[in-house]
Amino acid sequence: MEAKLADFLKSGKDWERKPTSVLGVFVLKMPPFKGSPARLAVELNPTDEAGRPTRKRGVLLRSSAELAEYKKLIEDERLTSLLKGIDSLSSKPVKKEERAPEIIEI
Repeated sequence: MEAKLADFLKSGKDWERKPTSVLGVFVLKMPPFKGSPARLAVELNPTDEAGRPTRKRGVLLRSSAELAEYKKLIEDERLTSLLKGIDSLSSKPVKKEERAPEIIEI
């Protein structure tokens, strides 16, 4: 895995997103910025039935320390309570019906 990540860091395009074997988890190549070199980050972005990200940009995690911080936030019951309150006040999004792509059987 480390060799593949190193190769992606070296030869990937800036802002290129590579899927992983875990649905909704992508590796993102971030360009150099203000003197810091290019680096990789993990993007968490839920996927649809076809495996495509559902959001233009997901949550970016740059280190395992950031992941630990997000885990603490997500596991806090107050966040769940807050979101339930928001859900009760917010209108429900209307889902568009997508036609299934035409498949040619061989």
